[in-house]
Amino acid sequence: MSGLFSGLEPIEPDALLQLMVMARADDRPHKIDAGVGVYKTSDGATPVMRAVREAEQRLHDTQDSKGYLGMRGDAGYAEAVGRLLFGPLWGTDRLVGLQTPGGCGALALGFALVRAARPDAKVWVGTPTWPNHEPLIKGAGLTIEAYPYYDKASASIQFDAMVAALERADKGDVVLLHGCCHNPTGADLDAGQWAKVRSIIAARGLIPFIDIAYQGLGDGLEDDAAGTRALVEAVDEAIVAQSCDKNFGMYRDRVGTLFVKGRDGEATKLALDWIMQLARELWSMPPDHGAAVVRIVLEDEALRADWRAELDGMRERINGLRKAIAASDPRLSYIGRQKGMFSMLPVTPEQVARLREEFAIYVAGSGRFNICGMGDDQVDYFCDSVKAVIDG
Repeated sequence: MSGLFSGLEPIEPDALLQLMVMARADDRPHKIDAGVGVYKTSDGATPVMRAVREAEQRLHDTQDSKGYLGMRGDAGYAEAVGRLLFGPLWGTDRLVGLQTPGGCGALALGFALVRAARPDAKVWVGTPTWPNHEPLIKGAGLTIEAYPYYDKASASIQFDAMVAALERADKGDVVLLHGCCHNPTGADLDAGQWAKVRSIIAARGLIPFIDIAYQGLGDGLEDDAAGTRALVEAVDEAIVAQSCDKNFGMYRDRVGTLFVKGRDGEATKLALDWIMQLARELWSMPPDHGAAVVRIVLEDEALRADWRAELDGMRERINGLRKAIAASDPRLSYIGRQKGMFSMLPVTPEQVARLREEFAIYVAGSGRFNICGMGDDQVDYFCDSVKAVIDG
């Protein structure tokens, strides 16, 4: 008699997790780990932000219970993040939010909602995209259709091909978009491109599903939210998965939110009821600590100002590194025009292996690398090494 697990198919190891293990085992002093996707200071630290540390202390001093909060989690958290993300759009009964365990939780819950509401809907996904998007969509039992997004060879968005693909989508299909700081490419839609995408989605009755995980790390909190806000305002229905893990530096606390917009207040309430039921099935109650910390920061004027100042410093470091890398070689100049923590190097998998083996530089097999994965004093070495493998 075969065992319970004997029928399982082997799982392909996660390449990024393997890369993290290899980087940690490498003791060469000049090592650069630009594979792991976390913000780092010039000395390689991923610090606890000042405002977060203060908010945690306040929570420690005042919290008198660890009792359940309910399936929506910290209601004040969702309100505070809603105002941060949507600005003047927030505050109607057509737009609601629910706390989730990180951005992955928000994505999983959102796709589960799509499956419950329209099981035959196709989800249009740009190529390339964040590697966990497709498993999450497939895990919800939904069908994926690809649209061209970024061409690595020319380091440019393939916008005409993207438009042509979306114009073939059927009414009710879902279009997955990155709100800002595209992962893995760093190539964001400009204002004109956002406007064209909005017009197609609205005209064809498509449902935008926006993943925004890096607000504040591209051009600033307001500018990074502009595409999301305008699209949500332009359509009757929308889904937005949001994460605080990056812009609050709370990676291990898993702090996210799922927002939905319905055609009217009644439809939105029905969607929220379904989301709460689906959340009950997935994790029942979300963890409180990280969300409470974010709420404390956003509701306190002084802490909020200090958080924004530190976030501005993080963004300035990222953009400064981008300019330095772009200036090192004309073949890397595109990196200076891109946004956020990630870009893709013009290298093959074989050249990626050479970077790792000869130069102790760790990047993903696709060439994706974390801009802030290096210290300020390592930029020249990084650029020289990349040029060396490109030149052969």
